[in-house]
Amino acid sequence: MLPVRIESDPAHPAPASTPAERLTVLLAMNESSLARVLVPPVRDRLEKTADLLGVRAGHTFLDDPEIRDVLAGVDVLFTGWGCPPITPEVLEAAPRLRAIVHAAGSVKGFVSPVAFDRGVQVSSAVVANALPVAEFTVATIVLSGKRAFRLAAEYRATKVKPDPSRMPGSYGTTVGLLGASRIGRMVAERLRAFDVEVLLSDPYLSAAEAAELGTELVDLETLFARSDVLSVHAPLLPETVGLVDARLLGLLRDGSVLINTSRGKVIDAEALERECVAGRIDAVLDVTDPEPLLPDSKLLDLPNVFVTPHLAGAVGTEVARLGELAVSEVERLATGQPLQHAISPAELGRIA
Repeated sequence: MLPVRIESDPAHPAPASTPAERLTVLLAMNESSLARVLVPPVRDRLEKTADLLGVRAGHTFLDDPEIRDVLAGVDVLFTGWGCPPITPEVLEAAPRLRAIVHAAGSVKGFVSPVAFDRGVQVSSAVVANALPVAEFTVATIVLSGKRAFRLAAEYRATKVKPDPSRMPGSYGTTVGLLGASRIGRMVAERLRAFDVEVLLSDPYLSAAEAAELGTELVDLETLFARSDVLSVHAPLLPETVGLVDARLLGLLRDGSVLINTSRGKVIDAEALERECVAGRIDAVLDVTDPEPLLPDSKLLDLPNVFVTPHLAGAVGTEVARLGELAVSEVERLATGQPLQHAISPAELGRIA
């Protein structure tokens, strides 16, 4: 991995005016991610605020003396998918570093907690990634209320229009949300526009906070027993692996729908397959365990299971939102404003 200065695009020159402080920013992500995150208009904004340096993928930050020299003068690490680990040794080599601005989701896998001890601010674009997941989830909740996925599969297979009496509709249904994560909260807020009852279960949430979201706080057992449509938004942590087990799945009503846009391992894969094969419940799965599913997985052929290839999060043009948010954070740093999407040390222990 060698340092390389990112030249301005002649078609999109940076304006002559500069902010109060000009920063040195090191771009640390793989090249394909960089092209999708920093689309030309977004990169132009960053160039107005900062001198950009880049690192080519393939090694860690400290594999080459030249990289160490670059780190010594860096104010901001602008990170993304493919970023090497930011270890205590990397932080030691970057005495001027003021912020790690992550143009992607979780920072947990590559940012050492030592960064907080050194006073380095850490920001994440997780909100920009959460938005399309929430939108996707709400769309699947509405369709699931009508059992659109199962009925469409049957219609396609039989060429016979299903009996209208088997179309339940979404009015007055009970939607359960497992987890008040950023995405879970966004889903709850958007469901206010629909005539549904919303239940929420999260060990870190109070009843008053749940009410502010327009939801009723319940325990896990109640959530599963009362929900017509249940959407999983729990982060993948050691304590949440297999959280949705055979016992909880067994509490779901016959004909209910389970949606997972979180992580596949939050649900016991074998128990889920048994319930779906039996036809007792429907499932909408954007994430699975394993991922991708094996070619012979029964879930891929069941009419009551709708599987999408992990597309709920930012894809295509949506990825530019991540860059826009991250560049806004750099702009705020340059003008002495607090970061809007900072991650605290306490959050680091609870996020996926």
